[in-house]
Amino acid sequence: MRKKKTSYNWYKILLCGLVFFVIGGTVFCMIAESKESAEKRARAEAAQKAEEAAERAEEEARIARKESLSLKPGVPAGTLEPDRDEKIVYLTFDDGPSENTQKILDILKEYNAKATFFITGADEEHRPLIKKAYEEGHTIGLHTYSHNYSEVYASEEAYFKDLEKVGKTAEEQIGFVPYLIRFPGGSSNEVSAKYSQGIMSRLTEKVMEKGYQYYDWNVDSGDGSGAGTEEIKSRSVTERYSHVMILFHDSSTKSATVDALPAVIDYYKERGYEFRAIDRESFVSHHAVKN
Repeated sequence: MRKKKTSYNWYKILLCGLVFFVIGGTVFCMIAESKESAEKRARAEAAQKAEEAAERAEEEARIARKESLSLKPGVPAGTLEPDRDEKIVYLTFDDGPSENTQKILDILKEYNAKATFFITGADEEHRPLIKKAYEEGHTIGLHTYSHNYSEVYASEEAYFKDLEKVGKTAEEQIGFVPYLIRFPGGSSNEVSAKYSQGIMSRLTEKVMEKGYQYYDWNVDSGDGSGAGTEEIKSRSVTERYSHVMILFHDSSTKSATVDALPAVIDYYKERGYEFRAIDRESFVSHHAVKN
């Protein structure tokens, strides 16, 4: 009888131990799963917060960029005395958008180079490329709506009427009126004298009073006067300046400009230049006014 009782007691002990082990294991698994779930939730929450923070930072950067490039009377823009230790190229394209704009954008993307487009209102079909260029990090400036010298330089009122019209075109595409402008023919043009004596002397002062900044260039690619690909390449490259502002044209007839652009970019990259879009801190090129 005593042996049976002892055996029975061991059986109970073994059974209790097994039950305890099962219960303990279940509890342990539940705790582990709960901990793992909590860690997953924490990681998911951290990832979501990081994503939200990145989105806020991106939105703040978009707003800051828009504010910086918007027309604001009384807010200064640019410098005539840039840092000589920097080596910067400002690729600028007048007269677009056009059927060549996308080709130019593709080249700029390939080289991770930023540029500035001084637009007109002539080509309605390609206007969406204004927005695309801006969203890809390029700067949009104004070059008048019609680019018709006899119209825009007929009087100060005619000029600003035309400028305001192209400003609205830009606003429709990018949500604001840019402060950057380029005069047709540049501020040094003498053609304007045929239509209004002294108009450039007056306009260069009045545009700045209204909050605009005008940009000329210190390197002319020659594409505006019909230069071919090889001539555009040779005329566009120089080591004379630490801040190079090149005049190109973006119109349907300027395929030679598109063909020359990669070689021009390669030249400056090999010499350590950066390619930047114009902003309020950029170098400003002003010509001597001749009318």
